[in-house]
Formats: sequence, structure tokens, C-alpha cells
Amino acid sequence: MKFTEAKLEQAFIELLENEGFPHCLGNTISRSDDEVLIEEDLKNYLLNRYKKEQLTEIEAQSIILQLKTLSSADLYESNKKIMQWLADGFILKREDRKQKDIHIELIDYSGLDPQRKSNNLDNIVAEQQAKYSKDHNIYKFVNQLEIVGTEKRIPDGIIYINGLPIVVFEFKSAIREEATIHNAFEQLTIRYKRDIPELFKYNAFCIISDGVNNKAGSFFAPYEFYYAWRRVALSAYNAQAEGLAKEVDGIDSMFTLVQGMLNQNRLRDIIQNFIYIPDTSKKDEKIVCRYPQYYAARVLYENIKKAEKQLDGSGGNGKGGTYFGATGSGKSFTMLYLTRLLMKSEYFASPTIVLITDRTDLDDQLSGQFTNAKSFIGDNNVKSVKSRAELRVLLQDRQSGGVFLTTIHKFTQDTELLTERTNVICISDEAHRTQTNLDQKVKVTSKGVKKTFGFAKYLHDSLPNATFVGFTGTPIDATLDVFGKVVDAYTMTESVRDEITVPLVYEGRPVYNAAERLAEAQKHGFKVAIIPKGNTPKKAVKGMKIIPVAYLYQALQYLAENI
Repeated sequence: MKFTEAKLEQAFIELLENEGFPHCLGNTISRSDDEVLIEEDLKNYLLNRYKKEQLTEIEAQSIILQLKTLSSADLYESNKKIMQWLADGFILKREDRKQKDIHIELIDYSGLDPQRKSNNLDNIVAEQQAKYSKDHNIYKFVNQLEIVGTEKRIPDGIIYINGLPIVVFEFKSAIREEATIHNAFEQLTIRYKRDIPELFKYNAFCIISDGVNNKAGSFFAPYEFYYAWRRVALSAYNAQAEGLAKEVDGIDSMFTLVQGMLNQNRLRDIIQNFIYIPDTSKKDEKIVCRYPQYYAARVLYENIKKAEKQLDGSGGNGKGGTYFGATGSGKSFTMLYLTRLLMKSEYFASPTIVLITDRTDLDDQLSGQFTNAKSFIGDNNVKSVKSRAELRVLLQDRQSGGVFLTTIHKFTQDTELLTERTNVICISDEAHRTQTNLDQKVKVTSKGVKKTFGFAKYLHDSLPNATFVGFTGTPIDATLDVFGKVVDAYTMTESVRDEITVPLVYEGRPVYNAAERLAEAQKHGFKVAIIPKGNTPKKAVKGMKIIPVAYLYQALQYLAENI
């Protein structure tokens, strides 16, 4: 069977119907040709969701009008504002000014972790005078919707939630050599952007697919930042409640994209917590999480809950878990997403977070990113700490809140207590290098015996009831002893598969004078030689074990198993 665009579209329709997105043909939607909202769905959702608050039709219409008023001429800023409203909601000033204001959510997040209401929410002022699922949201997958802007355009598919066009799909056939998913990307970001920009005011992210290659990314991102979603289960290490982890290639990645990223609960979670737009940006940056970042942040969040200590001695052991992230895992964004989850959580009630690195350049990088993410994090007190004394001042008398970035080297032999609070979470980057040395060191000098400890010992003594989380690319035993077990991982193999890391390629070719070289090595006492398979000697070399290999991984595997 030829996998045409029509058949690909039908495959997505069926998969999304299985995830609870009823299919609607574009020509069945009641709307004007230039309208991208399904206003009736949005109005019905608002009136049903806020029935107890007696939201009026005029107030619902005021919200819709406010959304439509945002200009598509400044598409990035309008999308930034709508994404903020989608994630955190806004305050509605009532039509009857005597009535209490309402915190409005454009998407019902019931069933997800409860979150604290953000400070400094926008206000929307009302003018004076379907069938619902359990979370009140109205979900639809609409295909072939004709939209008239400067030109008529017909997106292949759109996921609507409560009448808002949240995800836009563009398909290309894998059997047509002249049509690639890069062409799908160009269709979205060049022609649709030019002709129907209004559609992308409300867009969370886009999906491009030819069936074999299936990628998601921000509408504002370059093509190389569109990625596959290769996992369904919560964790490759701990696949509780969601079945076994799936990490796949090819056409199977279409299933993991739909069942993983577009699962209704996960999609709502991504919209609420995993799309980062900086406070200020000269490059129209909008970062949609990749699957390793999503799952790592979620698993660590749950593990921190279990590990948190209590002053009465109950609770956990303070070991929040270790995340093993190889090159390309995007650890800094994972830390940022985790920080938002912690700071917004009702459970943690506005904790204090200390981010610790072991190098000044890493501290500068994280500081620049986090101090430009105050709105996303939900706390205006995000600060790079220059000294231990400054950190002590910041923590003294503080009962909640604050995100402080520092280096491990500031925890020297000053052991004075910083705080005994339990709602302090320390997130350590490159945790294997300098943040695991808890053991005592004894140095004998002419002046006598001097006892010292590593940086990590002073850190733990200064924050005795904190919960410690480690990010590392090298999870040695000492890392696990301090931070707890590896709760999730992103390997180099996955990084290569996701085209983030360039693969290391080895071609085993025979070398000249191999027999003489082996004899020379044997004279110098070498006992093992790993050689190209084409140089395998016909006779055994006395006193030397010969390991012939055709591929680099075979040599590395031997070394890993025998050294």
C-alpha cells in the first residue's frame, strides 16, 4: 500500500481518535472563512467551566474578544501573551463589579498536579451589564479547514482545545522524492505565516510528518530544532503505571508521538509547564521541551516528593535522585522545567531552590538563562549569588521562595548553618566531579595533623534538611551515594538517533607491518592487542591475547567489560 498524504492524514485521525480527539472535517465547522477560532466551543467551555461562578455570556464574549484583539502583525509577542494565559491563566474583572474576580484558565488542568496561582496575572475586564469530558475541555482534531487570509490556505490538521487551535500539522508523503518534511516545515513557517498568521497566535507547537519521520517543534524555531518524540512511558528506569518505555525509530515514532506527546494529560502538562518563552528575547525564542527533558523533569519531581525530609525525622532521606544525561540531553532546560514544576507546585508551597555548578562558566550560563525566566519560573527573586556570605543573608529569615545560583567552591570550610528548612532543594550540575566528596581527608604537616572535608561535606552540613538532586553525564557510585539512584537517563545512542550528536564512525582497515608491530608490543610487555580484523595473525602470538574488531563499538565494548 502506498503511504500517500491522504492515507497519512487518515492514520493520524485514527490515532488521535484513540487518544480522545474526535475528528471533524473542516467544512463542518460553523465559522467565517477568515476565523481560526471555534468561538462556540470556547464560549461553551467557559460557561460550563465557570458555571458555579455564574459567568455570563457577556463575560465569556469579553474573553473571546480580548483574544481576538491581540495583533497577528506582532506574532511573537501575541503568541507569548497567549501562551502565558494558557499556562497560568488570568484574572477576570466581573461584569458586576460587586462580584469577586475569577481566575480564568483557558484549558482545564484538572487531574494534573495542583499549582499555585501566579502573582502579577493579567486582568481582563468584562463589559458591564457540546459534550464535555471530565476535565470540561472540548477536544477536536480538524482536518482540511479552509482559512482565508491574504491567500486561502488549508492546513492538513489542527488540534483544537476549547475552540483554540493549539497544534498545527503539516504532512508530506514519504513516497514522493520531491516532497520532504522540510517542505512541510517551509509550508508552515513561510507560506502559512505570510498568508494566515492569525492561526499561529494560539499555537503551542507544530508537527511535521511523512509517516516515517515525525517531528514537533516551535513555530518560531529553525528546522533543526524540530525533534521526534520517542518515548511513551514515564521513565526508562521506572516505567510505573504507563507500561514499558518505548524508544523507537521510523514509522513507530508516529505512534510514540501521538501516544506520548499528544496524550491529553501530557499535552495539557506540556502546554502548562514545558514551553519556555524568555522574559526578553531578540531572537523570538520559544523552547518546546524534547521528550528526555519532559520525562526527566517529571520523574525527578515525583522522586523529590518522596525524598523530602521532615523536621520531626519522618519523611525521606533527602536524596532526590540522579539524572544521567549524555551530551545533547539539554540539561539546563531540564533544570529550568523542573524548577517551574517545583516553584508552581501546591505540594511544595513555594520552596527555595539552590542551583549549584562546579565551574564559573557553567554558573554564568545558567544564571543568564534563569534570570531571564522569572515569569516562567513564577518567582521574581532569581539571583546569581557571588559569595557564601551573600547566600547566608538571602536564606536567613526566608521561609519560602527564591532561586539562587552559585558554585560549589563557595562552600569551603565555613560550616556555619545556612538554614534548617526542609523545603530547600539543591540541584547540582555535573554532580560527579566535585559535589560527591563527603569523606574526611587527613594531611600530616610539620605543624601537625590537619583534617579537612570536600566541598560537598560543607554543603550538606550547611543545608542539613535540604533535598539534593544530581545531574551528571558520568553517574559514578559516589554520585548515587549522595543524590540517590539514577531515576532517568538519556544516552549517547539516543542523542545520535535524535541527530543532536554527530556519530563517531570507525572503519577498521588493515595496517602495514602488523606482525612486526605485534612482536614489538609483545617485547615491551603488552598482554592484549586490539587490532583491525583484517590484520588477524594466522598464528597465535605467544604471551599476547589478540582481539580483532571490525567496528569501533566492539573495541569499546571489550574495554568496558575488561578494564
